[in-house]
Amino acid sequence: MTLPPGAPDLEVLDLLVSVAELGSLGAAARRHGISQPAASMRISALERRTRVKLLDRGPTGSALTDAGRAVVEHARTVLAAVRDLVDEVDHLRAAQAPRLRIAASKTIADHRIPHWLAALRTDHPEVLVSLEVENSTQVAALVRDGVADLGFVEGPHPPAALGSRVLGTDDLVVVVAPGHPWTRRTTPVTLAELAGTALLWREPGSGTRETVWDLLSTAATPAGPAAELGSAAAIVAAARTGMAPAVLSGLIAAPDLATGALVAVRTADADRLTRKFRAIWRRATPPSGAAELLVDRAARLEIARSAAAGPAAAKDAAPGGESPR
Repeated sequence: MTLPPGAPDLEVLDLLVSVAELGSLGAAARRHGISQPAASMRISALERRTRVKLLDRGPTGSALTDAGRAVVEHARTVLAAVRDLVDEVDHLRAAQAPRLRIAASKTIADHRIPHWLAALRTDHPEVLVSLEVENSTQVAALVRDGVADLGFVEGPHPPAALGSRVLGTDDLVVVVAPGHPWTRRTTPVTLAELAGTALLWREPGSGTRETVWDLLSTAATPAGPAAELGSAAAIVAAARTGMAPAVLSGLIAAPDLATGALVAVRTADADRLTRKFRAIWRRATPPSGAAELLVDRAARLEIARSAAAGPAAAKDAAPGGESPR
């Protein structure tokens, strides 16, 4: 099927409808972001093409002719159909767009995922990403169950039976409220002292908890918790009150350390107070397409972030595969 001779351009039909709606050629021109002479020329070209006079032009302005009003009524139907077509094409494009379901631990979701997704979107805006936020153990379960295509977790060890890649590291810091006795110490707090202290702990399954527990267990069996809290925000709030010390991600503690609401405590073996950020996936379906792109962008950003922090941090952050298949 081909269009009949004299078929008008959609944009000039839209302009003619604007003349009918706004009552003048000048107002229609402003709506369409063109000059009034340009609008008049386009309407004149339409009149020549259709061989029908559409506007009466006079010294006080232009008005639609009877034929022009009849054309406008048909044009409204045509333009409405075009809008429906464009909407349907948009829906089809969205349905065919690459989709990526990810899950991330709370720290990574709050402090790293926004940067990683922004980097991905810069080069691949067509990728649609959905995110679930849980602790590291729950994220691993979502990946194993196929609910998430890709997961991001923190902790000392890769989750069992999953492929993984280290993206970078995250330093941990011991924090207390101002006035806590540890703020007046002249010697670092040892791992054994930390193990023997009732701390504020995250809930079981948290990557932070697993990291700190494993580290303190090398010195002594950790004491019972002062409290188990389900979010880093709750731990920060409790630490501010002086309830007990806490071991937090440096990313989370930074704002309160900057304002003095919390104080960082000098610790022995401070270089061991770190954890790894990992991407994880089902071994049968290693990252490809959008998932592979996101892992790559995340790894590059973490290398850059660690390089800015210093050579040693950059070396620790060098990403590598652990169980890629």
